[in-house]
Amino acid sequence: GVRPVEHLENLGMLGPGLIADHCVVLDEHEIALLAAREVHVVHNPESNMKLASGIAPIPRLLAAGVNVALGTDGCASNNNLDMLGEMDCCAKLHKAASLDPTVLPAQQVLRMATLNGASALGWGNRLGRLAPGMLADIIVVDFSKPHLTPCYKPVSHLVYVARGADVRHSVIHGRLVMEDRQLLTLDLEEIMAHVREIAKIIHP
Repeated sequence: GVRPVEHLENLGMLGPGLIADHCVVLDEHEIALLAAREVHVVHNPESNMKLASGIAPIPRLLAAGVNVALGTDGCASNNNLDMLGEMDCCAKLHKAASLDPTVLPAQQVLRMATLNGASALGWGNRLGRLAPGMLADIIVVDFSKPHLTPCYKPVSHLVYVARGADVRHSVIHGRLVMEDRQLLTLDLEEIMAHVREIAKIIHP
């Protein structure tokens, strides 16, 4: 007979170690409680839209001081799992919902997809930004493509224009794992063949 946030509070589960996904139905008291308990929230806008789950009150959560990260949810409810596309969706969804074009500016959405996500995982002091001493998890986006030309504001371009297919190089912990769109540590053809075989079992 109680709402989910209150139930989790009664169980003693609200705290910095909890990552709460979606959070599409929150009242002001629950937002304040999540902030007070330092709970992390992960926003999955494309999944919420596809399933018609609702729109999470992200601007109000951020205003209350909640660390909000950005996610994609799973393949069943978000078919492409494209974090760059997710940023675009997030920024536009909340502008439309609030009828305010200043809500969730590009820089804030990029932070949700990077540093805020690292912080939610407890890695905020090692990941999520380019700085000395941080782990080198880096992507290089090809801004020479026609749909990315010209570029006046790189952050705005990342959020509103770029997609996963525009990532040219990828580095994980300082190790180059994709160069010029070619995977260096995985056999893509083998993986794709395996996926197709599994798909036949799941959906004959």
